[in-house]
Amino acid sequence: MTDQRSIRRVLLLGGVGAVAAAGLIGPGAASAHAADSCSDVAVVFARGTAEPAGLGRVGQAFVDDLRSDLGGRSVTAVAVNYPASYDFLQSAPAGADDASAQIQATAARCPDTRIVVGGYSQGAAVVDLIAGDPAATFGFGRPMPAPVADHVAAVAVFGNPAGRIGRTLTTSSPLYGAKTIDLCNGADPVCSNGDDRPAHSAYVQSGLVSQAADFAAARVNAPAPAGVLVDASSTVG
Repeated sequence: MTDQRSIRRVLLLGGVGAVAAAGLIGPGAASAHAADSCSDVAVVFARGTAEPAGLGRVGQAFVDDLRSDLGGRSVTAVAVNYPASYDFLQSAPAGADDASAQIQATAARCPDTRIVVGGYSQGAAVVDLIAGDPAATFGFGRPMPAPVADHVAAVAVFGNPAGRIGRTLTTSSPLYGAKTIDLCNGADPVCSNGDDRPAHSAYVQSGLVSQAADFAAARVNAPAPAGVLVDASSTVG
């Protein structure tokens, strides 16, 4: 089975879990639009399959926990604008393009803002496409330019389908691996060889979202690279 087919299969499992949990996932708060002035921290998060437009349940909980961890720092959050549909081979690349554009624009406009990137389920696959090893991104040829990595303080992904084939960001991304937390909830079949489908919908309840927020906050509080600017020619318009 090819890598693409493997990812498609495990994302389908994730979609089934998301639909099963639909009764628990309300519309939630709409993602905050970036203010005209630059925030201390900017979160870009990609929701899971079939979740309503916005940050999604996991994304909203992650942002809330991160805000709490960071105390008085200003935090803005924006959702990746993509279908999050069952047409994964079209949907995930569309999300990757949007996430990349938002991250690059933030880095260029607000070079001192610490960026946190996150994704759940299919959203984690979106992050894989832009932050993974450019030679192993399943045919997606538009990873983010290398200088952008200096502006990204942390990456947090949950229920990452790439875990099924042993290609998590922590092990496969030369630029982002050390600043990534890639969490799989027990026997979640989307990111492991287990068969506990409800586990895929229980990242908030399991405490893994809080764990990821703690990790991201620690990374944000670490010293940022000095004098890093993104060349405007490398941004996506």
